[in-house]
Amino acid sequence: MTIQFQKKEKNQLTKWIGGRKKYTLLYKASRDGCTSTAFHNTCNNKGPTVTILYNADNFMYGGYTAVNWKSVNAHQNDGSAFLFRFYQNGNWKPVRMPVMNAQHAIYDHATYGPSFGANDILSFSNTVNFDGTNFSLNGSANFGVSYTMNGENYNSIANGHIRVKDIEVYLVEDLAVGTPLDEPWRKTAKWNPKLLNELKEKVEKYKPLKDLKVPQARILLVGQVGAGKSSFFNTINSIFRGYITSQACSGNAEHSLTTMYRMYQIRNGQSGTPMNFRLHDTRGLEADQGIDSHEMNYLLDGNLPDRHQFNPSVPISGDTAGFVASPNLSDKIHCVIFVLDGSIVDVIPEKVIERMKNLQLRMNQRGIPQVVLLTKIDKVCEATAEDISQVFYSPVIQETVDRVSQIMGLPRSHILPIKNYESEMELNENVNILALLTLQQVLHFADDYMYNYLDQLEEGKFRQLHIRE
Repeated sequence: MTIQFQKKEKNQLTKWIGGRKKYTLLYKASRDGCTSTAFHNTCNNKGPTVTILYNADNFMYGGYTAVNWKSVNAHQNDGSAFLFRFYQNGNWKPVRMPVMNAQHAIYDHATYGPSFGANDILSFSNTVNFDGTNFSLNGSANFGVSYTMNGENYNSIANGHIRVKDIEVYLVEDLAVGTPLDEPWRKTAKWNPKLLNELKEKVEKYKPLKDLKVPQARILLVGQVGAGKSSFFNTINSIFRGYITSQACSGNAEHSLTTMYRMYQIRNGQSGTPMNFRLHDTRGLEADQGIDSHEMNYLLDGNLPDRHQFNPSVPISGDTAGFVASPNLSDKIHCVIFVLDGSIVDVIPEKVIERMKNLQLRMNQRGIPQVVLLTKIDKVCEATAEDISQVFYSPVIQETVDRVSQIMGLPRSHILPIKNYESEMELNENVNILALLTLQQVLHFADDYMYNYLDQLEEGKFRQLHIRE
């Protein structure tokens, strides 16, 4: 097995150091020569570095320091320095050994290679020749003088000798804010026309649980004024119409543009066939206006008809026009989407958050699953604005999702970033894919609600049968 300082090792080191880092090779003994001059010429005054020693017996160990190598011919103080091991006899066994005597963190002498502590790792002095297989270093290893070994020793770290295949020193730098991640924080299939067609087909074929005889899953949209509730419907509608639509009234205004309760139907663009889900739109939440807990109860329970006009001065009652007195499961809400503007997450008014929390209580009492639609992500992350397919590689979006998860008290998997159609004149493949991935997840949560309902029905029948017996 050939061991190298690659992705796995870099990720582990980054966890130990903290933050997000990139690593640039400064010095390599087999390339630059195993000499103190070569080491200091390439590594002095560069910043934090990590030194890797590749032991002849497939042990891989080294040290990290945040201070500059400067050839000061003395020890240097570094409270953040540590020694480490990645591999032991070719087996992955990472361990970190923090500095104990910070004043002796590194030994920075012009005639020595990278050295740590008071002889904890004294790599070499002057010049060491390559014997065709290894560098037999002329330094020493007296682990545990300046570093806490955590039960490790010379044998467990370096197999009792300092013959090495190579020595490498890497510059350790902070990554710029917004630098894309190496791996997506939420994995999806590869984004391409094939995935788009597959997602559209799945949504078109979606049907709620057959046993419950529910014709359509009902999804309620709740959120801030201007966050994009109506725009989400327009986005989904556009995907299946095949062109940008604006069926729902949307835009930017001081108060909600939605004044009535709407049960929007999505239709297949070619056949006009209604799909087996509806998006229910409500008026936007404001600090002192918007859906209240009383109205939410009626919405969730399916009492209100399509096009019900909200009127704060006239409370909802059984006398309300079109009031559904005995709603069944088909009338009820099966999943709720909270729609939040991702670009202003940190300044959402406390009163709006409080109102959403109060509404959540009503949903939780009914066992209704909730998700958060995190809109306007193109305003949150520049890289995502340029290419929506980079959304799950964006650390900025990931951090925003984490914050919203904490605010709303929902799992991160329930926080769904999205970009609605706003100023576009033509459909965009990646916008469509992200919207359909979001919709598919919402429909899964609606199914979860119905599965729970089915379980309750079956449990009730079992109890009745048991009572009769």
